[in-house]
Amino acid sequence: MPIDLRSDTVTRPDERMTAAMAAAELGDDVLDRDPTMRKLEARIAELLGTEEALWVPSGTMGNLIALSVHLQRGDRFLAPRKAHVLTHELGSAAWLASGMPEPLSWDAGPGRPTPWLIRSEAADTGRYDALRTNLLCLENTHNGAGGTAVPPDEHAQLVAAAKDNGLRVHVDGARIFNAAIALGVPPAALTVGADTVQTCLSKGLGAPVGSAVAGSSEFVEQARRMRKMLGGGVRQGGVLAAAGLVALDRTERLRTDHDNAKKLAEGLVERGWNITSPQTNIVLASVPDVQHSLEWLRGLGVLAVPMGGRLRFVTHGDVSSADIDEVLRRVEQSA
Repeated sequence: MPIDLRSDTVTRPDERMTAAMAAAELGDDVLDRDPTMRKLEARIAELLGTEEALWVPSGTMGNLIALSVHLQRGDRFLAPRKAHVLTHELGSAAWLASGMPEPLSWDAGPGRPTPWLIRSEAADTGRYDALRTNLLCLENTHNGAGGTAVPPDEHAQLVAAAKDNGLRVHVDGARIFNAAIALGVPPAALTVGADTVQTCLSKGLGAPVGSAVAGSSEFVEQARRMRKMLGGGVRQGGVLAAAGLVALDRTERLRTDHDNAKKLAEGLVERGWNITSPQTNIVLASVPDVQHSLEWLRGLGVLAVPMGGRLRFVTHGDVSSADIDEVLRRVEQSA
């Protein structure tokens, strides 16, 4: 039986979630606003500390909507190197949102720039032919850095550096609930000062589909129009929103994913692997030949993916502690 550690998006709805989906109160979200969708959006806004929120089919769409609202032609935006908006969204930030991306080095640690670097990159040169830098995109947790979490004090310093230079701030919080659990703070503590936030319900929280983008009431009004432009009229979306409401009841369960990631990392280190110690639910392993290792693991019935020249394992709700024991047993027996 394969043990799937490719992503926390592979989870499937359980009986409670499918029952909630089947029983959801529905309406036409384009014409009258779906009541279950409204309930989900209000709850997400409360959790993230924003005025309003808007359900979207994916995190990529949520990020694209936010960037499209914030950016104009000729604008530049800053984001930490290997951020999802830079490497996993097919260039839509430049192609559709008209923004020129500027990757920031991790001079404050994995996935994190320093406030000094932001101030330096955001400084106005005064040249008429220079790009206008007006947006900072942060990612928490940072997927490409192995699920690293930015604590509230560092977040506040980064936001302050951006605001001091007239930049708006968007937080790609696809796994912000993982960050909140790992840091022992409410999610809203990780969005203070941000203009917009995106969070995903279909990763560690286990909904089958859906994310949300949140911010001021004015922003969400603009975002709803942009979602429609991108084909996002969701009609009886309450079927999916009901799954999101159940997912939000389970944020504490993410602790188990983090514990399982730590267990996997420690077990692989004991077996001679070069592992980056995880903060959340993502384990990165350095290997001599990534493709060979992926094929070898697949032969053992263990599924992983490549990530920045390393192997990525992601723990999630459909993987138990016993499954991690079995992964380690298979690896040891085949070594």
